[in-house]
Amino acid sequence: MERVRTILTHTYPYPHEHSRHAVIAVAVGCLFFISSDNIHTLIDKLDNNIKLWSMYSCLLGFFYFFSSPFIGKTIKPSYSNFSRWYVAWMLIAAVYHLLSFQSMGVDMRMNLSLFLTIYVSSILFLFVFHIIFLGLWYIGLVSRVAKKRPAILTILQNCAVLSIACCVFYSHCGNRAILRERALERRNSNWFSFWNKEERNTWLARFLRMSELKDEVCSSWFAPVGSASDYPLLSKWVIYGELTCSGSCDGSSDEISPIYSLWATFIGLYIANYVVERSTGWALTHPLSVQEYEKFKKKQMKPDFLDMVPWYSGTSADLFKTAFDLLVSVTVFVGRFDMRMMQAAMVHIGDQKGELLYDQFSEKDDLWFDFMADTGDGGNSSYAVARLLARPSITVNTGDSVLDLPRGDLLLIGGDLAYPNPSAFTYKKRLFRPFEYALQPPPWYKEGHVAVNKPELPNGVSELKQYDGPQCFVIPGNHDWFDGLHTFMRYICKKSWLGGWFMPQKKSYFALQLPRRWWVFGLDLALHGDIDVYQFKFFAELVKYKVGDDDCVIIMTHEPNWLLDWYWNNETGKNISHLICDNLKGRCKLRIAGDLHHYMRHSFVKSDGPVQVQHLLVNGCGGAFLHPTHVFSNFKKFHGTSYECKAAYPSFEDSSRIALGNILKFRKKNWQFDFIGGIIYFILVFSMFPQCKLDHILQDDTFSGQLRSFLSTVWNAFIYMLEHSYISLAGSLLLLITAITFVPPKVSRKKQAMIGIIHVSAHLAAALILMLLLELGVEMCIRHKLLATSGYHSLYQWYQSVEREHFPDPTGLRARMEQWTFGLYPACIKYLMSAFDVPEVMAVTRSNICKNGMESLSRGGATIYYASIFLYFWVFSTPVVSLVFGSYLYICINWFHLHFDEAFSSLRIANYKSFTRFHINGDGDLEVYTLAVDKVPKEWKLDPDWDGEPKQPQQSSHLRKFPSKWSAAIPQQDPINAVKIVDRFVIRRTDKLDSPAINGSVIR
Repeated sequence: MERVRTILTHTYPYPHEHSRHAVIAVAVGCLFFISSDNIHTLIDKLDNNIKLWSMYSCLLGFFYFFSSPFIGKTIKPSYSNFSRWYVAWMLIAAVYHLLSFQSMGVDMRMNLSLFLTIYVSSILFLFVFHIIFLGLWYIGLVSRVAKKRPAILTILQNCAVLSIACCVFYSHCGNRAILRERALERRNSNWFSFWNKEERNTWLARFLRMSELKDEVCSSWFAPVGSASDYPLLSKWVIYGELTCSGSCDGSSDEISPIYSLWATFIGLYIANYVVERSTGWALTHPLSVQEYEKFKKKQMKPDFLDMVPWYSGTSADLFKTAFDLLVSVTVFVGRFDMRMMQAAMVHIGDQKGELLYDQFSEKDDLWFDFMADTGDGGNSSYAVARLLARPSITVNTGDSVLDLPRGDLLLIGGDLAYPNPSAFTYKKRLFRPFEYALQPPPWYKEGHVAVNKPELPNGVSELKQYDGPQCFVIPGNHDWFDGLHTFMRYICKKSWLGGWFMPQKKSYFALQLPRRWWVFGLDLALHGDIDVYQFKFFAELVKYKVGDDDCVIIMTHEPNWLLDWYWNNETGKNISHLICDNLKGRCKLRIAGDLHHYMRHSFVKSDGPVQVQHLLVNGCGGAFLHPTHVFSNFKKFHGTSYECKAAYPSFEDSSRIALGNILKFRKKNWQFDFIGGIIYFILVFSMFPQCKLDHILQDDTFSGQLRSFLSTVWNAFIYMLEHSYISLAGSLLLLITAITFVPPKVSRKKQAMIGIIHVSAHLAAALILMLLLELGVEMCIRHKLLATSGYHSLYQWYQSVEREHFPDPTGLRARMEQWTFGLYPACIKYLMSAFDVPEVMAVTRSNICKNGMESLSRGGATIYYASIFLYFWVFSTPVVSLVFGSYLYICINWFHLHFDEAFSSLRIANYKSFTRFHINGDGDLEVYTLAVDKVPKEWKLDPDWDGEPKQPQQSSHLRKFPSKWSAAIPQQDPINAVKIVDRFVIRRTDKLDSPAINGSVIR
């Protein structure tokens, strides 16, 4: 019931409320008229047309697969609305040409032609009305509220609703005028006399004889409003009803058409509603009660988060900008200009403290701090992590004990702050907004403020050590470098607040001196995968002069080069390796990184050799889409030291299972891929249209024979493409080159070529099969005289004859309208019907080509032919191309461990989010807790605890007990309630060997 309520209730404030009510009324009317037939008649129709029903079911199934990603949701931009109208157009145009719908009680051809006529007339009428209304506003005769122009989509929707209503009425009641022999009886009859008959005293009898109630409705409820003689001024401007009587009838009908009456009623409702709205205001026409207002207010109180980035979108300007920025950054700036060099040049000699080195935490007895990376993708996932980070403390039940983990005084973010590219929009919407909702900035914060002299401390705080609120330090990732680090410098290094986290950072790399002789080195790898010489010089001197022999260092980078180098069989980060092996010499206890959007920890295996790094930790689950873990399950060695995987989240088994979503959900998650996939498939088979010689397939008596003939025709089409085609062959070769290049260079070139050839072969075979199925469908319809019977304008010609017969025009209204519009009125309807009837256009042109050759077509005719084919071929091909491509990704990721980025970015998974919380205790040991949430909420509401907590005007948000504004709509799904520990271990500061890990096995 809730689902029905959602469908019938518009999500957003809708100014023309009457059109939604009209939709409901039309739907109820359709159900009533269809159910008004006798039950036994319906059963007979179903039994006699079982093959028709099967054919329609197959056709509807294909169109369902095309529109399935848009069912139940509205996608922005309004591609889902376009899809619905497009599917309705193509489906109706195809269905009405199939075997007679009249045997099922519906005259589709009449309904279609009548709908298009009324639709065009309504649009023209309402456009004229709106022009007049705006003119009245211009000269000051109506209120200023009328200045706002009406939405074109609203006009089209209203015209469609009233046109469908008129067609439903005509389909079941006709255009009947009053029956002359029963005129007096009709005027004196009771509308509900149907229920007074004695023989219908049971509910079953009433239901079985519902058709009589339908006749009563048609003849009484929707009877003509009167004769034209009753309205002399309108007698020349109305449509007349068809005269029906027993026996012969002399003369013509004087009764106004009931369809015209219904149309005029709908038009009058629209005009009256629109005038009242624009003259008096919406609040006067629809006053809300206090309860309704409060309910509406709560409904609007939801966060405006952005969805996960659609990486396979064929229409996203952000993705094209990302590709362009990356191309410019790699080809122009890499090796020529490096922002890190400029930062080093701007650091004054002897003034590195405060510029690159920060020691405000070094005098604390202990310290809690957090690490996360790769945030700024979907708003729900980023906010879920930020809400946990902002919580004053997190209580976690570990089974045998309850842990209370305080909020970190320091937050480290490991890069990739916003996707897909760094810009003011993505940083504000995908990074700052979730963090500001989780922990609000101070009251004096101004969004546009530029911090010139950092750190800009709050009032009453004289030095950084005195500030007791949480602080944040950030390193850039590869996505942050796509614009040469411009946005990062502007929004991180030149701003003081990320939500309620204070940012004293001035450069893109830094060193933090922590309590108990612990250090954090934040390195900036840029797009090189390594630190530059100036950065190396700073950290090498820091190790030499500041870091003691017994100190412990945590190195934070964006990329986990230990995993990526193993995966790609490459060697990067030579300067980092030199810093760790030759300068730190075993003092690097832990390396932390992001970039890979999962959690994995590898710990060293005890051996006699030196251990340069004890633990390798990757946690890129800060908000971006999920990455697989099973691809990296065989990593064993780094810097000559053996490692074993102690924890993986999600587990290897879950990771492999999640990849199956590429087969089942690729198109649902990546509906914008339609624009690319449909066009590619059409190019592949462009030269093979039309297939004129299909007799051998249709004349075979056995299914096996038909299948053999079908497959041989597919093969012949492929050979024809190789020998004679230009466009399809060029498209196939270009696709082959792209597919081979798309295969990761992890495998040899020979395997790249084999995988690319198999991939393209699957797409080409699917495209050829779909092409032949479409051609067979058109050929069968032509053979059964369902298509190509009377030319391009067959629907309009048929409608003209029916219109003259059933819609009398004794006053010559149609002729006058044609004269006043200079012939545009009938021409618009004529060409609109031809444009709507795509199958007929396609079939007529195809027949001409098969008889006279392609040379007989003009350039315009060929364009129309291929356009009509594309309209249907796109519907058939888009689900298939997504299925083939999704299957390719699944096979590659699970069988060959290829495309770990492409195969999981396609799924846009917001779940499996985590961050790592560290604690330097009084003994100097580092306790490590990785906290995770399996399922990220999709719906949020205003947190009643946050809303009800008293707030002081100048109080900082970190002092509040409930700092986050939104909580999950379902309390059980709230991150605060669903958080769990997926890994826990301790790093000893003094001992060479660490204590055994707790919960340190691979998460299964």
